[in-house]
Amino acid sequence: MITLAHFLTLSALLFSIGIAGIIINRKNIIVLLMCIELMLLAVSINLIAFSRFLGDVDGQVFVFFILTVAAAEAAIGLAILVTLFRNKRTINVAELDAMKG
Repeated sequence: MITLAHFLTLSALLFSIGIAGIIINRKNIIVLLMCIELMLLAVSINLIAFSRFLGDVDGQVFVFFILTVAAAEAAIGLAILVTLFRNKRTINVAELDAMKG
């Protein structure tokens, strides 16, 4: 049987991978967006696990809203990324630091 500790361990592992991805790779915007999504997924797993083991539905409803916001964030982030790539011809964060109007 899968216990709460299994879910929390998986969530901590996913969150740690997301943090490590952000710290290790600060140059590629696509990897940064994927690491943020991975961290949101880890938090969602925590909410679902606690919701299931406590017998309350509120955590699962909250995860539905988190996933909705994450999907919108990914769509807007990728749209900004495509626009920046068309203008600057790079997705390197170090080269995108100057915002000009």
